[in-house]
Amino acid sequence: MLQTVPTANPSDGDGPEVSFEEAPPELIAERDGVDVTSYRLPPHPPILKHPIKAFFWFVRACFGIVSLVLILAVIAAIPVVNFLALGYLLEVEGRVARTGKLRNAFLLLDVAPRFGAIALGIWLWIIPLRLIATMRGDVAFLDPGGNAEQFLNAFAPFLATLVAGHLSLALARGGSLSCFFRPIKNIRWLMKRWHSGDYMAYATAGVQDILLRLRLRHHFWLGVRGFTGAMIWLVIPTALFASARPDNGGTILLSIIGGLGLVVVFSWLPFMQARFAMTGEWRDMFDRHAIKQLYRQTPLAWFMAIATVYVMALPLYLPKVYLLPSDAMWLVTIVFIVTIYPARVLTGWVVYRATHSEAQSWFGWRWLSRTLTVPLLALYVFLLFFTPLIGEHGKGVLFEHHALLLPVPF
Repeated sequence: MLQTVPTANPSDGDGPEVSFEEAPPELIAERDGVDVTSYRLPPHPPILKHPIKAFFWFVRACFGIVSLVLILAVIAAIPVVNFLALGYLLEVEGRVARTGKLRNAFLLLDVAPRFGAIALGIWLWIIPLRLIATMRGDVAFLDPGGNAEQFLNAFAPFLATLVAGHLSLALARGGSLSCFFRPIKNIRWLMKRWHSGDYMAYATAGVQDILLRLRLRHHFWLGVRGFTGAMIWLVIPTALFASARPDNGGTILLSIIGGLGLVVVFSWLPFMQARFAMTGEWRDMFDRHAIKQLYRQTPLAWFMAIATVYVMALPLYLPKVYLLPSDAMWLVTIVFIVTIYPARVLTGWVVYRATHSEAQSWFGWRWLSRTLTVPLLALYVFLLFFTPLIGEHGKGVLFEHHALLLPVPF
């Protein structure tokens, strides 16, 4: 049964107007945890027929993708919250694995531009405050107690109050980029809301809509389950691999056994995660038989995905040589998101192709894929053995596996 909630609808370019109506089915589906495809990249207008619309579609799509990457980078830099980043990446992988469509790989693209506009608008309006702060410092050094210092000391709080009020109204009006550059219109909008008495209903509807689209609980739980399943597979061979000590031959043998185990696990774990993201079934994280069946359908595409995942993951160990302070960690996680994102998309596409393939491939292609995959993964594990020598976390770096676990350098 449809539920009655306040929804936000655009009207006359003044931002959303509140109307109480039946909630859209897709929002109820989101609220109930049902998978929907409402926030994918919208189809682009025909370039020849509508060149201007196509141009603005392209600009908005690029801005949305950049905003999405920055949002995921910030989320990934926050401990515990970074399970959301893994959940979003798994959701992308699962959507592509279910549909095979690239436009479903851009999760939250309908709300990411709004967050990007908010961040850009706030940053631009903070610049005058930073300039005033710099001027106050210079004047206090050159002419302490003078008229200029007294004026700036009185003007700076006044300007900060005006900027804070303007930013609050811009956010309340919807947070689009134009709202940050039309202060008079923001004031008129506030007066209109005040007289109509629907400000709280409007604000509640806007917040509800954003939260429903973000699906925080769903993506966090997806990230936790994806992380746990991968760690179950990785923890034993990684512990054996990290046990080597130069003065103990037995630990070196254990390290070799662990390395061989990692080669085997690395060959199927990315596809187990993709299949789990596709179905949402926990048992698919451990169904190796199903993965072997899918491998027989598209072995060369399988190898291409494995090569992409691990070749692009290896350079990400370099930022671990010197970790930035925690408040600047998101600068590093940008690199991690940009690198891991396409690998996840490709893995999901390979699972989709294997799932929808009608016949097994020629056995020669399967043997060629194995012949290429085994030495590639062996080389990756061999290079992984030396990462504790350059990482600040020592042997702990071997347990991070950012290509399969959290997309962060810690």
